[in-house]
Amino acid sequence: MHCPFCAADDTKVIDSRLVAEGDQVRRRRECVSCHERFTTYEVAELVMPRLVKQNGSREPFNEEKLRAGFMRALEKRPVSVEDIEAVINQIKHALRATGEREVKSLVVGELVMEHLRELDQVAYVRFASVYRSFQDLSQFRDEIERLEADPGQASTDQPEH
Repeated sequence: MHCPFCAADDTKVIDSRLVAEGDQVRRRRECVSCHERFTTYEVAELVMPRLVKQNGSREPFNEEKLRAGFMRALEKRPVSVEDIEAVINQIKHALRATGEREVKSLVVGELVMEHLRELDQVAYVRFASVYRSFQDLSQFRDEIERLEADPGQASTDQPEH
């Protein structure tokens, strides 16, 4: 790292500590040339992958869009805001963990469906009806029967957009 005082490009770390509940590393450094000391902070750069929509367009991940989808599906349902935020964080973590720069939007949709099924089955069916573009009551009935048969099992049908 360059010294901010003399611009020399050789500095040494003399102390490192975790700060911000372990999310940052604070480093005290000393310039080898001018012997001035300074502090740097290091944080992990966690970049969310871009989403590839079904039509091929690409857009940045939008946490607010994800949250709005959950809120619509869970409207007037007995699910706490804390539970919703925890699920949103789990989805973000799963997307980051792919290590990919781009992820198909279908992956996000399936993660949402998986978590909604665990949170609230009514919200799951609401979301599924829009996500899977249900056209009639028989599709609702089929999805409800799948839930009753195996509450933890996802529908494997792909949306027909």
